[in-house]
Amino acid sequence: MIKKILIANRGEIALRIISTCREMGIKTVTIFTDIEKEYPHALHGDESFNIGSGPLSDTYLNQAKLIEIAKKSNADAIHPGYGFLSENATFARLVEKEGLIFIGPTPEHMELMGDKIGCKQALEKMDIPFVPGYHGDNQEPLHLLAKAKEIGFPLIVKASAGGGGKGMRLVLKEEEFISSLESAKREALNAFGNDLVLIEKYILKPRHIEVQVMGDTHGNYLHFYERDCSIQRRHQKIIEETPAPHLSDKIRDEITKSAASLIKEIKYRGAGTVEYLYSPEDESFYFLEMNTRLQVEHPITEMVTNCDLVRIQILVAAGKKIPLKQSDIKQTGHSIEVRLYAEDPDNEFLPSIGKVLHVGIPTLKNVRLDTGYVAGNEVTINFDPMLAKLISWGENRDMARKKIIHSLDEVSFLGIKTNREYLKRILTTPEFGEGKIFTNFVEEFKDLLGPRELSNEELALSLAAQYLSKKTVQANSEDVAGPWDNLTEFRNI
Repeated sequence: MIKKILIANRGEIALRIISTCREMGIKTVTIFTDIEKEYPHALHGDESFNIGSGPLSDTYLNQAKLIEIAKKSNADAIHPGYGFLSENATFARLVEKEGLIFIGPTPEHMELMGDKIGCKQALEKMDIPFVPGYHGDNQEPLHLLAKAKEIGFPLIVKASAGGGGKGMRLVLKEEEFISSLESAKREALNAFGNDLVLIEKYILKPRHIEVQVMGDTHGNYLHFYERDCSIQRRHQKIIEETPAPHLSDKIRDEITKSAASLIKEIKYRGAGTVEYLYSPEDESFYFLEMNTRLQVEHPITEMVTNCDLVRIQILVAAGKKIPLKQSDIKQTGHSIEVRLYAEDPDNEFLPSIGKVLHVGIPTLKNVRLDTGYVAGNEVTINFDPMLAKLISWGENRDMARKKIIHSLDEVSFLGIKTNREYLKRILTTPEFGEGKIFTNFVEEFKDLLGPRELSNEELALSLAAQYLSKKTVQANSEDVAGPWDNLTEFRNI
């Protein structure tokens, strides 16, 4: 069994992994940069190593340095978390070459699923539904234009090696195709070093539904049901929930079985997420891609299934069987997650940096705040702007929604502008309340979600709250690590 794990990540996901490792009796090794010495993840590992400063290539992406620390600390395995090196096949191979265990899929599976075109070509022989499109190697503009005409407009041009909306263009009519193609290729080349693109039919008001899956080396391939990640801004998820609203039992059964069949066909190992585009209009769904790592939004799946996905990841990496059968995995209740970002939605979503003066913690039962920051920590532009994830569970969707709205009023990162009010605006729209969500939701309702002036009463309450919070910070200045004092309770990570 694995006895010590190097966590090659930072922030809330590092703390999340530490929590499960403590329950399993596994020692942890964390890493931190010069500016992160007082960050929770640097303080809560059994051992912690300074990886210096400078660009990410010198710190969290420095593969040789991470291997060196793993060996120096006598770690058995490396958990990459999400982001950084979590889907880097070269790193996974290096870890295994050095006699360590990589807690994730095989390098071959990463390569297969990381190449959108290669993946779709490899999966065409399976009974996996694809969006009508072209995924071939012939990238001549006139050939692509001919294929675009066959598919029909509107359509999407997107980078094969891409993600996060980079190298992606919506083309509404034929006359726009060539210029959009050139623009997408330039952006893809700059972002990924590869200008290969694919073309797909554009579906009106689609939903983004993904399925959590897990495979082991003993022939077990399970799904942990679906998540709806349709609420996005600029192709980045900001609100996720499970179960997906207004999804019939028939479609839920079909889409989850499709994902489980996919990983069985390729003998996938570890945690993954199979993503689909769903058309409510005709209840059709299409394979988008597969992420070969733990997702940011994995907590909502844990909330409704009562399964610790990190624990299962570690067991599988150690060569053990998944300790569950498919029939053991049930959905109970409803869970919603919102991502709190250090940005100002009322000022073009400009980044917000500075010192966190106080962190407000939610008080309701079955609500948890996953964050990598405490009072006194600096929020910089060096890392992803996500400050925290707020997760709620309720007996039904409306209860979960009301809990998270209430908890957003309690959660604060004084000193930093956040998207908290923006999230509340989304959650309180009648359309969200009724579950009428789709991927371009925030664009369609941008006027409704825009800034509004506070009433005199709201302004007075806000100023009073800030004043009292600062007084609390001064009075309790020795207690800045409060939220992390008890990492043994799973829901309080």
